[in-house]
Amino acid sequence: MSVLQQEEEEILLEHIIEGIKEKRGKDILSIDLRELDNSICRYFVICHGDSNTQVNAIANWIEHTIEEKLNEKVWHKEGFENASWILLDYVDIIVHVFQKESRDFYNLEGLWADGYLSKFENEYFN
Repeated sequence: MSVLQQEEEEILLEHIIEGIKEKRGKDILSIDLRELDNSICRYFVICHGDSNTQVNAIANWIEHTIEEKLNEKVWHKEGFENASWILLDYVDIIVHVFQKESRDFYNLEGLWADGYLSKFENEYFN
């Protein structure tokens, strides 16, 4: 991967995290999967909201923010029907926006615990 591609990836990751924070997403973390064999992408970003309305708002805001600031469209998305778990696929970065119960049930943090986890504080709660 070139330095330019890596910088673009980091900028995308920063904007995704900021979009989640703006809509008050909770327990935000990224999992760096670059060192793992057979990983499906380079990063997971995971957060949750308190309701299907908030989960929808977070996912829509991420999509809006990335399109507006980086002129990048989501490659694939799913889960908007019931908003229990919305997935936004930006190819190298896959975003998972859960409701708390679904996040606890699927436990992606546990499944991908071999990756490097980074937690992000949401200063919008202060």
